[in-house]
Amino acid sequence: MRRSAASKKKSDSITSSTTDLFRSASSKATTKEMDRIDHLFHQYANTSSNLIDPEGIEELCSNLEVPHTDIRILMLAWKMKAEKQGYFTQEEWRRGLKALRADTLNKLKKALPELEKEVRRQSNFADFYAYAFRYCLTGIILNFSFCIRYLYFTCLFTVNAEEKQKSIDIETICQLLEIVMGSTFRAQVDYFVEYLKIQNDYKVINMDQWMGFYRFCNEISFPEMTEYNPELAWPLVLDNFVEWIREKQA
Repeated sequence: MRRSAASKKKSDSITSSTTDLFRSASSKATTKEMDRIDHLFHQYANTSSNLIDPEGIEELCSNLEVPHTDIRILMLAWKMKAEKQGYFTQEEWRRGLKALRADTLNKLKKALPELEKEVRRQSNFADFYAYAFRYCLTGIILNFSFCIRYLYFTCLFTVNAEEKQKSIDIETICQLLEIVMGSTFRAQVDYFVEYLKIQNDYKVINMDQWMGFYRFCNEISFPEMTEYNPELAWPLVLDNFVEWIREKQA
């Protein structure tokens, strides 16, 4: 019994040592990975603000060989959970690149196609679609044309005091729809953009209307729209949109 107990104690000691060595090696590997991610961050960050700003993102796009208008840059911001349009903090950068397992520029470039697949899964796309609207709101400058060179468009936001930056102007919404939904719901986007540009009732679109259009695309057959029922609490802008299409079809 004594030999057995001693043998068990020795075995436990070896197992514990092996586990400690594994944990130590894993910790060192994680630290080295984070060091490489940080090194990549500082290649593009503004040294004064310690942020990757629009100029840094523009350079990143160039090195990734990705056009400034590529939706995957917006998807990268979503993966990072970036809070302010045109800027990546070091914490956001770490979060995104660690999740993508990309600690070099080449790995990040190779991760973008898989990131797009992840975002386009139905379980993720609604969240991405809502994020695109919120992210766009953070770039608002009252009565000022704000040019986002690195991403997609020149935005002109008009927000009154009551709306408190909860809405986005029609011109920008049309461009955002093209970027986010154009490849998936081409016909619906084309018609809705056309309608928004000619109507005079709405100067801005809010989140409820934005998400309503996503629901419309996913639930209503197009262009038949036989399932559409204005009694089912659709945003009024979509009621008007459907009425406009039916008049065109008639």
